[in-house]
Amino acid sequence: MKDNRLYVVHILECISRIEQYTVDGKELFIKDSKTQDPVLRNLQTLAEATQRISPTTKTTHPEIDWGRIAGFRNVLVHDYLGVNLIRVWEVVEHHLPIMKQNFAVILQQLEKG
Repeated sequence: MKDNRLYVVHILECISRIEQYTVDGKELFIKDSKTQDPVLRNLQTLAEATQRISPTTKTTHPEIDWGRIAGFRNVLVHDYLGVNLIRVWEVVEHHLPIMKQNFAVILQQLEKG
């Protein structure tokens, strides 16, 4: 198993990229496939990285809905034709800022050892 820190850093990098891609707001995101594609890809990558974090770390952080993230990943990967862009925007706007804070705390804890 790789170091949890690697996955947490990767998750935070994905969030940062998504923030950059969506800086122009919801309307552009909904209209522009050149914006949607990297956002969806980074959400997928982020969600996949959460699945590789150790069970111990997951148990230590029940504030993160690990199962819901996994379910969202499955929709992105397996039901890609049914992806609801409004729902994706809600994730970007409302859930990513909280995830960013939570994973920043996890990273701090992991770095302390």
